[in-house]
Amino acid sequence: MLEETEATPVAATALSTADQPKRRFNLLVNNPVLEDYSLRYAPRSFRKWGTLAVASAALGGIAYLADFAIGADIIIAHGFSNAVAAILLAAVVIFLTGIPIAYYSARYNIDMDLLTRGAGFGYLGSTLTSLIYASFTFIFFALEGSIMAQALHLYTGLPLPWAYLVCALLIIPLVVFGMTLLAKLQTWTQPLWLVLYVLPFLAILWKDPGAFASWTHFGGLSPTGASLVPLEVGAGAGVALSLIAQIGEQADYLRFMPDKTRENSGRWWLAVLSAGPGWVILGALKQLAGAFLAFYIFAEVGAQLADQPIQQLLKGFSVLIPNPWLALTVATFFVLLSQVKINVTNAYSGSLSWSNFFSRMLHRHPGRVVWLFLNVGIALLLMELNMFAFLNTILGFYSNVAIAWIGAVVADLVINKPLLKLSPPYIEFKRAHLYTINPVGFGSTLVASVLSVLAFFGLFGPVAQAFSPFLALVIAFVLSPLLAVLTRGKYYIARENVVAHTSGQGELPLLQCSVCADAYEAPDTTFCPFHEGTICSLCCTLEKDCHDLCKATA
Repeated sequence: MLEETEATPVAATALSTADQPKRRFNLLVNNPVLEDYSLRYAPRSFRKWGTLAVASAALGGIAYLADFAIGADIIIAHGFSNAVAAILLAAVVIFLTGIPIAYYSARYNIDMDLLTRGAGFGYLGSTLTSLIYASFTFIFFALEGSIMAQALHLYTGLPLPWAYLVCALLIIPLVVFGMTLLAKLQTWTQPLWLVLYVLPFLAILWKDPGAFASWTHFGGLSPTGASLVPLEVGAGAGVALSLIAQIGEQADYLRFMPDKTRENSGRWWLAVLSAGPGWVILGALKQLAGAFLAFYIFAEVGAQLADQPIQQLLKGFSVLIPNPWLALTVATFFVLLSQVKINVTNAYSGSLSWSNFFSRMLHRHPGRVVWLFLNVGIALLLMELNMFAFLNTILGFYSNVAIAWIGAVVADLVINKPLLKLSPPYIEFKRAHLYTINPVGFGSTLVASVLSVLAFFGLFGPVAQAFSPFLALVIAFVLSPLLAVLTRGKYYIARENVVAHTSGQGELPLLQCSVCADAYEAPDTTFCPFHEGTICSLCCTLEKDCHDLCKATA
């Protein structure tokens, strides 16, 4: 495996940094198109896209059809009224929690992992969230890939195990080139996707308008039918809330936003809000669409197949297209297009999260592309194990952990920073300035996750079981500021940063790293007493011989 050459202390060499770098990165890391600043602040020199282009790329990944399956599962299990209430309740929570995360990511040009580091978790404390986030990407890659494989199987007859393999391998070459290719892919395919998305529903509205009225009386398999029952609303919302970590994938795009200026302020905010928390508006509409289509085909195909998007869309397009083969062709194409658009995002974000995790654990960084293969490999294993059959259980369990993490981050961004002023007003993500673990975010996430998972398994009764994700959110949101007050904000900053945190206007100064000898914009650097010079954030992350000398007093 390719990896960088180890750094050596300053005393071990008499040559200047310019003459002999102490660390040389391999070609995968040194290529900014391939690496895409996976462990770094996204520099202004790389952020060449406008606000509309970034927002369009971020929203392109929301084409996924897992929402159809999730909405279908919720309505089949809980009936119409409970499903609609659950979907809307989850959407409100996801939208509100997504606003501060989207803003800080776009404002400081950092991904979800770097944001978490500086929002109450500490340098190694955020490794926990890297695993939470990585699991989100491969769970949903497997889910979306399964939907894609179902369509391929139905259309070509290819056995599902082979269809899973094809659908996984197809994504890899599209993700290798990072944002440079993904922005074009999402933008070019968006108009066609939108047209195909609305066609089945317009056709049903035209030819079978009474179906929408009948939908409101659908009870699915719920023992209470279509009536509203709070416990069933909570259980359904828990499944929908598993998507709360999607804001991390939105942040992976939003970090490439141009700087906010007086001239672009309106466009900047519109792009951040629409491509950040705004994703859930389309997401909720797709869940409702999947719930409707599941009802529409339920009597014909039964509960076993009604949650499969290919079956739903085949019926929808058949209303418009009488020819069965042509209807299947259009439905299959739409599924493949949708799933490619989302799984390139899942694979891309997964490569970022694994890069962050292993760089801290191993002090090695062979390149983002290497971890892309790991993420896709894990997802393929889940697909082959038929995780789609256990969708509700997997997503219901996962939502408890994910929402505890998001709740702790949001509490830090909206309470600990602006109100309590115990958390720094900026986002500090560099190892040299962070404590190893900050009990504020790490502790609140851990406690909230454990308690909500115990509630999910019924330890605290049926009400707590139904609303366990909301329990996780409340505990994390309350515990984070409480721990910040108890610790007096001590564990946020281990060493003050003399390098500017905000960029201002114009060109940013480039500082040469004393370890790799490359030049980086000031926000991505700091002073290193071990190397007696400026060091970039990545070399700081990978250094294993310094033993955090710069934070000795902390």
